[in-house]
Amino acid sequence: MNEKIMVYAIVGPTASGKSALALELAQRHGGEIVSCDSMQLYRRMDIGTAKPTAEERKLVPHHMIDVVEPHTSFSCADYVEMADRAIREIHGRGKLPIICGGTGLYLDSLLRGENFQPDLTDDDLRAELLEFARERGNEALHAELAKIDPESSEAIHPNNVKRVARAIEIYRLSGMTKTELDKNSRLGEQRFDIRCAGLFYSNREALYRRIEKRVDMMMDEGLEAETRALLAEGVFKENATAAQAIGYKELIGFIEGRETLAEAVEALKAATRRYAKRQITWFSGKQYVNRIDVCDAQNQKTFEEIVNIAEKLFFC
Repeated sequence: MNEKIMVYAIVGPTASGKSALALELAQRHGGEIVSCDSMQLYRRMDIGTAKPTAEERKLVPHHMIDVVEPHTSFSCADYVEMADRAIREIHGRGKLPIICGGTGLYLDSLLRGENFQPDLTDDDLRAELLEFARERGNEALHAELAKIDPESSEAIHPNNVKRVARAIEIYRLSGMTKTELDKNSRLGEQRFDIRCAGLFYSNREALYRRIEKRVDMMMDEGLEAETRALLAEGVFKENATAAQAIGYKELIGFIEGRETLAEAVEALKAATRRYAKRQITWFSGKQYVNRIDVCDAQNQKTFEEIVNIAEKLFFC
């Protein structure tokens, strides 16, 4: 049996300092960074997704950034396929693969060796199912799913039409329910060995201050103009995933004249805080994540202290 590749990962909530830590470790130890962010994949969505700067990307090779046009849908399965290939290429060059990001589902799927069976897609069938929902209602399509896969129907809300349609599509193409495929994938052997550091803030207000500062910086750097350009391209109409990206959808109300800029910016800060909470919950429940408490009630660790803790975790 071939020895598994060791990968290193830096995870945690948005604005926690993941990118800076990953960049420092990559420079010190001959690493290359593999982004694990579902929005940094898209070209021209730069400021709102807090992509590494051009200067940072010159210092260390970065992968899984700017790999697809923002009009194009890009699934978790697509991410796993491309990131797996990038990691194996990095390892083959004798470099260290360092995963960095906050999209927990993508990281979990990459690590656990999930078999997404990417051939299980049929655009015509998907269109037929969506048309069924438009003509007869979301509940009617959901009822069709309940007949074949009651567990999935319980887990998926009737109004989440795309997920309902996808679950039916899987069954019609494979003869297996989504529930069965999910169970089979969880039985799969983990794809990589991992050493993972998670950045957490026991003092939650300190994290929120970082989030607010980041949003202000994004606005100064031109987030409004970037949002206007993407809106003019029709990106948010053509790609439902991009349309949900925090950092853009909150500004559209201002751009379309429904609210003030101050209201839009505050909505963006609030949405980012809520997203950070969800990330904290996700990563707190993962056994592979080794917690680094960046800031507690008593003190804030220096960047060098955080680097030293991560180095001991990864390389000792």
